Amino acid sequence: MTEKQEPRYHKIPLEIQEQIRKDRQEHKENPYAFRDENVMRRNPNRDKASLWRPAFVRDVEKIMNIPYYNRYSDKTQVFSFYKNDDISRRAYHVQLVSRTARNIGRMLNLNEDLIEAISLGHDIGHTPFGHAGERLLNDKLREHTGRYFNHNVHSVRVLDQLVGWNISLQTLDGVLCHNGELELKEYRPRPLDSFDELDARVEACYVNCDSIKKLVPSTLEACVMRVCDIIAYLGKDRQDAVRLGMLEDESPFSNDTIGHSNSQIINNMIVNIIQNSYGKPYLQMDEEYFEAFRKAKKENYELIYRHDSMETMFQEQVAPMFDAVYEAILKQAKEKKEDSVFYQHHILFLQNINQYNPEFSIEAYLETEPNQLAVDFIASMTDDYFIDLYEELFPKGPYSIQYRGYFEK
Repeated sequence: MTEKQEPRYHKIPLEIQEQIRKDRQEHKENPYAFRDENVMRRNPNRDKASLWRPAFVRDVEKIMNIPYYNRYSDKTQVFSFYKNDDISRRAYHVQLVSRTARNIGRMLNLNEDLIEAISLGHDIGHTPFGHAGERLLNDKLREHTGRYFNHNVHSVRVLDQLVGWNISLQTLDGVLCHNGELELKEYRPRPLDSFDELDARVEACYVNCDSIKKLVPSTLEACVMRVCDIIAYLGKDRQDAVRLGMLEDESPFSNDTIGHSNSQIINNMIVNIIQNSYGKPYLQMDEEYFEAFRKAKKENYELIYRHDSMETMFQEQVAPMFDAVYEAILKQAKEKKEDSVFYQHHILFLQNINQYNPEFSIEAYLETEPNQLAVDFIASMTDDYFIDLYEELFPKGPYSIQYRGYFEK
């Protein structure tokens, strides 16, 4: 075993700590924080803020009560083929993001309710089997329509279209622009003034693969959530990899500027962002930290995400299952037969979710292009839901998922 290095936990410089305390004592507001009274909704006559349910608390509660939110608990974060309740699932990930982001938001005196809403909703459109499932679904949509599938774009579709519960423009923008795969040294918000602009950005991501890389959040709160998406998974994925025996310990990771372990990375990144961002209209980290941050994520890909134990199962079993399920559901989406799995488990499910929503029409939704209907259904599934669907559609199918149990080496 490689000798472990002593943990390094950094602290916010004393002069910045004193400035934060002084500003709090004087009840000083952050002029760059998003104010509740500036919230925008598609229907401004509904969901008006109250003393006990402020603007973005409403978004938080809406998101947590969407039935799709419950499916976070059985969606892969990184490790798909393990029966192990100690490994992170997507439900845990969004909570970690929310906690980390609210930590930074509180210190910068930002709108914590907005941060929480974006954090809890950002992955609600994610596919089963994590980013591998996302790539497979994108391949099928591209093959049939030339359009692109990205989980952040689909999360907006879920929150804004499939479940039309009047989620705010600011929350939807943060969800759209959260793409945690694109790390930056500096995050400067770019204004977003209308739903028309949001809709144009969403559509651009469907038709141009480069558009996803150009998304910039419109609020500092969304910028905080975006960087915390990476902070929350960087060390946690290492922790999980060690638990599963894929790594002996965390020593293979080289740069100790931000730390090796989950707790070090979270603490040190929070500290560095706060000390470089307090009182400013943007988020920033030191050049040294940014390079370490970027390198740490690169090493996660090399040592964890591309590990042979996962890639083999994805290629040999999951990929052909996705192909078969997609084609079968697409056929049912075109036929729209009421006794089909697609109709019974997707159309009626959506109809029930929107039963008290006068702005949602199931008849209008059924006119959606069939490939998009198929994508909506498949992306909504948990890992187990997808496996059960494959077995329902193909009871004698040649593919299956072999899970590794608690006691298997």
